[in-house]
Amino acid sequence: MAKFLIADDHPLFREALQGALANHYDDLELREAGDLEATLAALGEDDDLDLLLLDLHMPGSGDLYGLIRIREDYPLLPVAIISGSDDTSVVAKCMGFGALGFIPKSLPSAQIAQAIDTILQGDTWVPAAMRGRLDGISAEDQQLARKVAALTPQQYRVLYLLHEGLLNKQIAYQLNITEATVKAHITAIFRKLGVYSRTQAVLLAERLQLEAPVS
Repeated sequence: MAKFLIADDHPLFREALQGALANHYDDLELREAGDLEATLAALGEDDDLDLLLLDLHMPGSGDLYGLIRIREDYPLLPVAIISGSDDTSVVAKCMGFGALGFIPKSLPSAQIAQAIDTILQGDTWVPAAMRGRLDGISAEDQQLARKVAALTPQQYRVLYLLHEGLLNKQIAYQLNITEATVKAHITAIFRKLGVYSRTQAVLLAERLQLEAPVS
């Protein structure tokens, strides 16, 4: 029996994907999560998953942050990105940071099932038009990704707001926490990223092109 976790914040898409997969697998157990926090909780509760189907933009995921964090915490779990994007730079980053596949949501259900079968067999899968066109990521960026993976979701939110140029009191207001807590998060961020200033932290975030976390 195959067991998948669908991590996507759109219930209608999760329902549609479940229906599509049910037509191609005789014995399939599906679990669902609607944000990064629920996804991490589900992964912590179940070590018998065969595949994670991960949406890049669900709440808390912050685009690449969710993938980076999950790959660091669960390196043996196959992860396939399910996305509405078909940008080759996004696909290249996802594959470089550990995804085994990148499956556009626009694909017919039969092709989605075929892509999943390929991944479950231990191979990588991207749309045919992108094969051979994806650039790898540098060893330096891989090292940076490991540092980013050490950030908690709340620390990542603080990092993004630093990137936006917000002051500590503005970050505190946005996240409904105290300025002292913001300062503690910033100290932890600097330590984990190996930097000594807000400017350095922002530059590292820009190198990974981290997107705004959905609140």
